[in-house]
Amino acid sequence: MRKLLFIGFLALQAFGQKKPVTLDALNDYRGSTPRGVPGDPVWAPDGKTFVFRQRTQLRLYDLAKKQARDLVDLAPLDAAAVSPPTAERHEWENRRVDEPPLQWDAAGKQVLYFSDGDIFLIDAADGQWKQLTKTAIAERDPKFSPDGRRISFRRNWDLYVLNIADGAETRLTANGSDTLRNGGVDWVYPEELSLGTAYWWSPDSKAIAYLQFDVSQEPLYPHQDLRGPRPVSEPQRYPKAGENNPQVRLGVVPETGGVTRWLDLGDTVRAALIARVGWADATHVYAVRTNRVQNQLEILLFGDASTAGRVVYQESDPYWINVEGDPVFLKDGQRFVWTSERDGFRHLYLYFTDGRAARQLTKGAWQVADVAGVDEPSGRIYFRSTEGSPLERQLYSVKLDGTDKKRVTQGAGTHRVSMAPNCAVFLDVYSNFASPPEATLRTSSGDAIAVYRPADRRAREQFEVRPTEIVEFKGKSGVTFYATLIKPAGFDPAKKYPALVNVYGGPHAQAVRNAWPGFGIDQVYAHKGYVVWQMDNRGTAGRGHGFEIPVFHKLGAIEAADQREGIEYLISMGFVDPARIGVNGWSYGGFMTLNLLLNANDLVRAGFAGAPVTDWRNYDSIYTERYMGLPADNQEGYAAAALPGQAGKLRGRLLIAHNIEDDNVLFQNTLQMISALEAAGKQFELALYPQKAHAVSGAAARHLEATMLDFFERSLK
Repeated sequence: MRKLLFIGFLALQAFGQKKPVTLDALNDYRGSTPRGVPGDPVWAPDGKTFVFRQRTQLRLYDLAKKQARDLVDLAPLDAAAVSPPTAERHEWENRRVDEPPLQWDAAGKQVLYFSDGDIFLIDAADGQWKQLTKTAIAERDPKFSPDGRRISFRRNWDLYVLNIADGAETRLTANGSDTLRNGGVDWVYPEELSLGTAYWWSPDSKAIAYLQFDVSQEPLYPHQDLRGPRPVSEPQRYPKAGENNPQVRLGVVPETGGVTRWLDLGDTVRAALIARVGWADATHVYAVRTNRVQNQLEILLFGDASTAGRVVYQESDPYWINVEGDPVFLKDGQRFVWTSERDGFRHLYLYFTDGRAARQLTKGAWQVADVAGVDEPSGRIYFRSTEGSPLERQLYSVKLDGTDKKRVTQGAGTHRVSMAPNCAVFLDVYSNFASPPEATLRTSSGDAIAVYRPADRRAREQFEVRPTEIVEFKGKSGVTFYATLIKPAGFDPAKKYPALVNVYGGPHAQAVRNAWPGFGIDQVYAHKGYVVWQMDNRGTAGRGHGFEIPVFHKLGAIEAADQREGIEYLISMGFVDPARIGVNGWSYGGFMTLNLLLNANDLVRAGFAGAPVTDWRNYDSIYTERYMGLPADNQEGYAAAALPGQAGKLRGRLLIAHNIEDDNVLFQNTLQMISALEAAGKQFELALYPQKAHAVSGAAARHLEATMLDFFERSLK
C-alpha cells in the first residue's frame, strides 16, 4: 500500500525568483538570524502578566492590554555578577540540569534573576533591583520559598537559605564535596531520568527535601584535554552498563537548619533508581522509585514521623516502564494525577493515596504526550496528545472525573504549550511542515488573544525551500511506518537520484512529526541533487508501548530491519538510484549508520557515523539497562549489538566523526571501532574535534558539515 501526504507550497512559490540553498548561503543566513526575538514567557502566578527576555531587556507583558513594557535592562545586573574563577580542569556537568534564570515569587511581586552564579531580586512593579549574592563561588539552582521570604541555593555542593529581608544566610548541610553532593545531581540521572534538580521546598516553607548523591563509587572515565603543551586530565564520573550507580539518599531538613531526617530508599547503587521526588502536601514527601532495569515502579509516600515509605502506587511491565513527568498531587494531598502506559498507551489516571480504586481519565489507541496544567478549582486537566495523529501534538482538556474531554488547539501540526499556573491562558507555539513556528497567546478554550511572536518566514521568502512530504507505507509484517521525503531541486520523476537517508531510530524518540523541520543542511543536499529521506522504525515514540518493545534486549536488530524496508520502499518509488544510497546519523543515529553499513551492505554505499555507540557495554547504565538489561543477564544481546566484531563486513565508504572529549557517547566507542576496522583491513575516513560535549558546535560544526558534504559528493556521485 502506498499513501503520500503532500504538505507543501509549490503552487504558491515562484522558485525562479529565489536563491538556491548552498552551504555558504545557509551559513550566511544562520549568521543573520535576528537576536531581538522575545523569549518564552515566565508566567506570574495569577496568569495576568508574564516576564520575558528580549536582548538585554527584561520585559513585562500585560494580557489585558495586549502589550509589553520594559521592566529593567539586565546588562547592569550581568555586569555586577562576580564570575567564578576559571577551573584548573573541566568540571563535567550534564546540560539537562534545570536552573531557570527567571522565577516569580508566589505573590507575583518580585522576580528572581540568576546570572553567572549570582542572585538578584527585581521588583515587578518598577524594575528596581538588588543583588542578593556577590561571591566568587557560584550559587546554583536558586529557588524562592513558597512564602516568598527566603531564597535557597546550592554552593559548593551544600544547601543554603538566604533571608531576603536582612540577607542572613543559613547553611543547611555542611559535608558537601566533589563526591558527596547535597542538593545536586550527578551526570547520568539528569541525562536518562530527566531529573534536573535535587531539592524541593515544602508547601509551607518549613522544610526542604533533598537528594544527596554520593558518586564516589561511580567509575571514572579518563578524559584528557590534549590541546595544550601538556595533557590535562579531566576524569568524568560515568557508570557504564552493569557498573555502580551513585548512592542516592533522600533527606528532609528544617529551613532553619538542623539535623537531616533520612528516608529509606533502599539500595540505590545496585538495585534501585530514584526518578522523581516532591511534596504531596506540607507533611508528606513522595519519591518515584524503580528497580535498576526499570520494569517495576513504586510511588512512596513518607510522613513526618517515620523514615519508612508507604507504597501508594505500583506498576510492573514485562519490558520496561517509561517515566514521563511528575505525579501531580491535588491540594488535599490524598489524590494525584499520574500518566501510565499500563494499557499499552500513555493515559491519564487519578489515584488515591488511601487505596481506593484508580480512575482512568483518558483511553484510546493514542498517547498522552504531557500534562500542561491542572486547574483544580474548575476540575480540569490540560494535556497534549496524539489522538488526532501520531505525527501531531494537540492540546486537550478533560475533567477530573474523566468526562467532557475537549480539544483546545486547532490546525493540523504540532502545538508546543506553555500554560499559566492558573490554566486561564497559554502560549501556543504552532507549526507544521509548511509553516514555521508562530507563538499565539490563547485562552484556556483556545481563543486567540494576540500573536506574541510572529513566524520567521525569511527562509521561505529568500530561498527555494524544497517542501517536505510525509510518506506512509506498510512494512512486510503489516506495520505502518511514517517517513519524510524531500525531493531535489528541479525534480524529474523520470531521473534517478542519489539518496541521503537520515537516521536516528533510537528507542522512545520520534523524528517524523508534522512540525516545521527548520531550515538546515537537508536543504543543501536537496539543492545538490539528493533525495533526502528519514523514517521512524519500531522502537521509536508516539505510537504506544507496543510499537517500542520489539527492540527489547536486542538494540539494533529490529531497527536495522525496518530501516532496510524503508530504503527498499524508497527505491520502489522509482526515482532513486539503488547504487547511490548514503546514510547519515549522530549518536544512536551513528550506531544505526554503522549497523546499516555492516548489515545492509548490499544497499548502503556510504555512511557518515557521528559520535556512534559501537558497543552498548560502553554506554551509560540507566539508558542501556532499560532496553538491554544487565550485561551479565543478556550476554548474547550485547554481543550481537557490538559492532567492532562485525568490522569485516564493511563494503561501503565510511566517515566517522567524534568529539574526543564527548561526555555522552565516549570516544572509546570510536577508538574500538576504528581499531577493529584497521585489523580487518578496511579503509575509512575520520574527523575528530576537541570539544567537551556530545554535539559539535560553532566553527567546528561548520567544518563538520562541509566535511560531510564533500564525503557524500565523492562517494555518491
